[in-house]
Amino acid sequence: MSYYAGIDIGSATTKVALLFEEKIVGHKVAPSGVHCEETARKVLAELCQDLDLEQSVITNITATGYGRRMVKFANSTISEISANVQGAIWYGSQSGQAIRTIINIGGQDSKVIALDDQGVTKNFAMNDKCAAGTGRFLETLCRIMEINITELGVLALQSTVPIRINSTCAVFAESEVVSLLARGKKKADIIAGAHHGIAKRLGRMTKRVGLEDTVFFDGGPALNIGLRKALEDELITDIYVPPEVPQVTTAVGAALIAREQKLFGRHVEEVA
Repeated sequence: MSYYAGIDIGSATTKVALLFEEKIVGHKVAPSGVHCEETARKVLAELCQDLDLEQSVITNITATGYGRRMVKFANSTISEISANVQGAIWYGSQSGQAIRTIINIGGQDSKVIALDDQGVTKNFAMNDKCAAGTGRFLETLCRIMEINITELGVLALQSTVPIRINSTCAVFAESEVVSLLARGKKKADIIAGAHHGIAKRLGRMTKRVGLEDTVFFDGGPALNIGLRKALEDELITDIYVPPEVPQVTTAVGAALIAREQKLFGRHVEEVA
């Protein structure tokens, strides 16, 4: 009885996914904190405890994400783009979707990945220089608005006249939002405007790498229905969000790679 684990160390959260044969049997998400390896060990142990499993049944562990090299107990590491692709293709296959474009929004970066008809990465673009269009910016928006992150999407859909946020820099956009609130503008209209601004930035990235259906949207912000709607409007296409927690897609991909490596000795081509 062999299990395989994928650990995705992100800037904001650490995700762990556990695979048995070709089935995801569990996953867990927790804040990354400053000690990445300690967090990874703790989250993996808690997941095993939740599933009533001994950690000894895990025969291979693959780490990914920006902190992957800090996870010394992992058997291998893989780039987050490679793991994201594997996870997205797997989720797509579960619902009969042929994934060709992946949009991923993380805590401090956003990525768009284009795949060929064989599921191989042919192009990608990444924004990791500015917080605009990332989960961090959405968290900042919530702090200014004094609302919970789960309220963002619902409020955005209540907007009747979205207010354009002109600043493309997260710092200046924050100042602009504060100014709009001071002038008595509605929260819903400001939030909707911010969502449309993010969608436009991602839309430009997507068109640069080449937009093809089916479009897969993952990362924590994929839970935000307002952002998803803004992206669909911008790209003029439907977007597929995985039914499981969308934050864990890359961890799932890492677990699938761990299985491939252990059973078949296959090397997954590193991208970025």
